[in-house]
Amino acid sequence: MSSCPPYAPFFGFAGVASSMILSTAGAAYGTSKAGIGIAGLGQFKPELIMKSLIPVVMSGIIAVYGLVVSVLIAGGLDPSQDYPLYSGFVHLGAGLACGSTGLAAGYAIGIVGDSCVRAYVRESKVFVTMVLILIFAEVLGLYGLIVALIMNTRATDAGCS
Repeated sequence: MSSCPPYAPFFGFAGVASSMILSTAGAAYGTSKAGIGIAGLGQFKPELIMKSLIPVVMSGIIAVYGLVVSVLIAGGLDPSQDYPLYSGFVHLGAGLACGSTGLAAGYAIGIVGDSCVRAYVRESKVFVTMVLILIFAEVLGLYGLIVALIMNTRATDAGCS
């Protein structure tokens, strides 16, 4: 007889949802905010649009982080096997770690992307600075991905007694 509570998978699925929803919301905000700046830049210097798409691409990568973590967590949810409450909470924590850092990174990329793309119209030296700051913002999401991956490996260590 298993002592795994029947509601334990709820927390695992909450981790899947939070990872995907929060990181995608951050990516959507970053894409929209940077896209507004790119549209403004396109009115004055259309030849700079392709170089200015970097914030949009970096925002999309944030959503991929959330997708990877969601797929990994969902892979650990097997209805034919027992699922301990410990694993549910670890999966929830992993999803929140990836999702919340993805949300923060998306906001940072959007704000920096919008401001720097608008400044790039007037001064081309801003481009290198923009890329560096965007990399630092992207790393926030990468930290969450790494923590979520480490947590996901710990979720399989427990069993039901």
